[in-house]
This record gives sequence, C-alpha cells and structure tokens, in this order.
Amino acid sequence: MDSAPTSFELNQQVLRTDVAGMPVEWIDYRDAVRLYHTGQVAYTCGEPLYVVHGGFSALTGKRSLVEVNSIIATVGHQSGHTEKRHNYVPPLNNRTLFRRDANVCMYCSVRFMSRDLTRDHIKPLSQGGRDLWQNVVTACRRCNNHKGGRTPEQAGMELIAVPFIPTYAEYIYLKGRRVLADQMKFLLAHFPRKSPLHDRLREDFGSPLGNQHSR
Repeated sequence: MDSAPTSFELNQQVLRTDVAGMPVEWIDYRDAVRLYHTGQVAYTCGEPLYVVHGGFSALTGKRSLVEVNSIIATVGHQSGHTEKRHNYVPPLNNRTLFRRDANVCMYCSVRFMSRDLTRDHIKPLSQGGRDLWQNVVTACRRCNNHKGGRTPEQAGMELIAVPFIPTYAEYIYLKGRRVLADQMKFLLAHFPRKSPLHDRLREDFGSPLGNQHSR
C-alpha cells in the first residue's frame, strides 16, 4: 500500500481494544491498516489519525483508502485474555516504573528527567527484599545514594506514596509512547477507582495529555 501520513502520525500508536472495549495493546499504523483490510475492526473510537491510500480499482478507477482512528475495537477472541487481564502482573522495568511514579522521587518529592532517576528497593536486596512492583519506587540518585542498603526507616527517610502493581489497563497506559487526549480518557475509564494514577495524571491536566512522559 502507498501511504502518506506525516512522520508524527507514523510514530503515533493506535490503541487496540477487544470487541467489549477492553484495552488490549498498542499497535502501529501498519498493523491497524492490516486489521481494517482483513475486516477485523468492529468499530472505532477517538479521533481520525490519518488516511492510508491503496491501489486503484480496475472497474471504477477510484483509489481505495483506509481512515485510521486513534482507538479501534477488533473482533476475535484471545484465549485466556480475560483471565490474564484480571490476574495480570506486568513485567517490571525502569521506564514503566518511573512513569508509574510520574517521574517523581518518592523520597524528596521532586520530579526529574528519566536519566536522573533510579530504581530503589524499599527493602534492599541485601536484606532479602525482592525485585517486585510493591517493593520498588522511583528515587533520584541523591536519595538512593543516601538510603544505600538500608530500609527507609533505618535511613530516617519517608516514602511519599505507597508502591502498587499496575493493572492491565494501567500498564497499557504506562507502555504508551505518546498517549493522545482521547486515548487517555478512554484508558482512565478502565483504571480502578482508587488508582493512584488518577491523582498523578490530574496534576498534569494543565499540559497536553500526550506530552506527559519525560524523555
């Protein structure tokens, strides 16, 4: 297919959901067009992102096109997906950890660029702590160095928030490279009512939702 979206649009991810509207994954424009072309798109939500042009019809001379929206619901059933979604423990990595904590050091309350942050184990590995979501927080280098191999209590430090395991929908958000406003609104509806992310994202509503991540 011959396509003519801009470079911004080429980098913009499409949010794919199942037919019930539950978030499944982020896909690029090529995968989205493939789903449209094979008739797997049940319905769309959100704003149109771009138009992808195909070939010309030998009968009508008209050129085919596919309009891709920011959110697409697809038919089909993934075996075990519902069970996985309710019992999901996402893989832990620094990028999603820092985003979970809004790039804020959980000790000094200051927001940093990702390059200036570290993963801190609340109960240190040297004391039997484990590398799990509920035992790790985002910490600036200064606070992490000061804490060292001690617990916060032993170091005389206090956490500003309790770490938590992201749900499936929350992890979809955390993985997004650039989340558009309509995609963010859709994902928020699937976050638990008491999710800490509600408050952390509300603090950023003054700036475009799609620019909430740090580089």
